[in-house]
Amino acid sequence: MRWLALLPALLLSAEAQTWSLYVCMATTKDYVVGAKLLPSGVFRRAGASDWRQSGHPNPFTFSLDYDRRDPSKLYLAAGNGLIALTPDQPAWRVLTSGDVTEMRDVAVSPDGAIYYAYVRGVRVSRDAGRTWSDIGATLPNRYTEVIRVDRDHRGVLLAGTVDGIWRSDNDGASWARAGVAGFSIMDIEQSPHDPCHWMVTTERGGIFSSGDCGKTFEALGRLAVDRVLYDVAFDPTTPGRVAVAGWGLGVAISDDNGKTWTKRNATLPSDEVWSVAFDPGKKGRLFAGVHEQAMYVSEDGGLTWKPDGLEGTVITRMKFVPSEAGK
Repeated sequence: MRWLALLPALLLSAEAQTWSLYVCMATTKDYVVGAKLLPSGVFRRAGASDWRQSGHPNPFTFSLDYDRRDPSKLYLAAGNGLIALTPDQPAWRVLTSGDVTEMRDVAVSPDGAIYYAYVRGVRVSRDAGRTWSDIGATLPNRYTEVIRVDRDHRGVLLAGTVDGIWRSDNDGASWARAGVAGFSIMDIEQSPHDPCHWMVTTERGGIFSSGDCGKTFEALGRLAVDRVLYDVAFDPTTPGRVAVAGWGLGVAISDDNGKTWTKRNATLPSDEVWSVAFDPGKKGRLFAGVHEQAMYVSEDGGLTWKPDGLEGTVITRMKFVPSEAGK
């Protein structure tokens, strides 16, 4: 069943909308344990090198997502639980109990169900976080780094664990291996142009791709197979263009859905990059979080870069959210 009828806002092109960039980050450079906490948590980009904090400081923020029906509803996977975040307000609501820690990821379905991945599997709430159900009990290895919801096929989930990709077509009632066995999964993303095209980054396994709606995955060459690839991002404005970020790789770009890659690090200060994201509202604009350096931005697809604030940070994830959530 297709869900696009539930999301009339998605009928607009990405470039016709206005977007706000949110990041999950912590300032780690020169930090000494026991010292006053340096800037950390969720920050929103208000303009060039202008970042505004949303909510409380928290150095253990890992992932962010939003409700597609109401982008003002943001959810944050943090070390101490799943948090409901109101942009530009200090109040946070922790939606999980004290027995849930070491949150790794969060994903919100088109109909508003909230999923989180953590060290003991996957849970879901269908009532805005009031109650939670465990749907990861049948995963052979429950440590789950990434959870993704198929935006176009109801009930289809992809879980990235320390032992590859697992897929469910019944909303987590059961799981089947989809591939990448033996490798820890770092990120999973669905193409904005083809809902059956998914890409995965791993720890020391390289990049994998699926063209059959996540049922199976195959390796895409040997790019950075000896590295940790933290992030993968599709360009919403340009079909076929994909970026990956990793430790010792920096940023690499493909214009043919991963068949070939070109490194784009010429003007970056380091090839240790945690996160990468294309701006859906500006063709050619690309952001990269460089380890303990800063956020960097490119206006030409990574050919040249310039610093954009957040000096001394580790930026674990980025998320573009329709700008109504930031107003």
